[in-house]
Amino acid sequence: MNPILLAVIVVAAIGIIAAVMLAVASIVMAVPVDEKAEKIREELPGANCGACGFSGCDGYAAALSKGETTCTTLCSPGGSEVSKKIAAIAGLAAGEIAPQAAVVLCQGNNHNAGTKLNYVGVKSCKMATQLYGGPKDCIYGCIGFGDCIEACPYDAIHICDGVARINPLACRACKACIKTCPKGLIELLPLHQAKAAVLCANKDKGALTRKECKAGCIGCMKCVKACEYDAVKVENFCAKVDYDKCIGCGKCHEACPVGAIDVIELGKIALKSINRI
Repeated sequence: MNPILLAVIVVAAIGIIAAVMLAVASIVMAVPVDEKAEKIREELPGANCGACGFSGCDGYAAALSKGETTCTTLCSPGGSEVSKKIAAIAGLAAGEIAPQAAVVLCQGNNHNAGTKLNYVGVKSCKMATQLYGGPKDCIYGCIGFGDCIEACPYDAIHICDGVARINPLACRACKACIKTCPKGLIELLPLHQAKAAVLCANKDKGALTRKECKAGCIGCMKCVKACEYDAVKVENFCAKVDYDKCIGCGKCHEACPVGAIDVIELGKIALKSINRI
């Protein structure tokens, strides 16, 4: 037999055998497709942010399909509209998701906060924090190197005068920035309700805080005395607002001698406190 023809026959035979083996393996090793989970996954926004508490959108869809959770309101980026869609697919009751947006609780910009060192290194908040708490005098404030920007899938965060600021209209409350901030300075606030917020996390005594930042909370207790709803407490020399009790009356803001408290209503496009630099 012609050697060339023999080689062609051998190669063809090997190809046929391999194809049959792959076909058999694909049948034997096939993973059953969860059609319900796939339909739910199609309705989810695809941010894979983990705000739902599962391993991304695929994990949440699978959990709903298998009955591991019956809560359809865990997807903050999707909101109430997505909740209704996935509830219809999963055969569950739909819930309402109150719109929220993230806020950076710090006013330690380049005008208010001084610096104690000239940082030369990787422009990362996480890395800079390990060196004496960062380059700024206040070790509790925003470093402004933008780790939260890298984490945000919606381009909602920008650095303004050395401090991160979040556009409430672009924010989808996915919590990615909250998980990333090494100082724990980012919190969620209601989008359509006015709430008082302490834009500071400094835990030093008042005299030291004043040296570190012009807008830092000094723990003077005036806000606590001014609040009629027991919504403000001072812990570790820094005020903290209970958003469930706060009605946004603004009396704590008026009483604060250093301007560390502001009443924030994120639903308004022209928001002075978000754009303050």
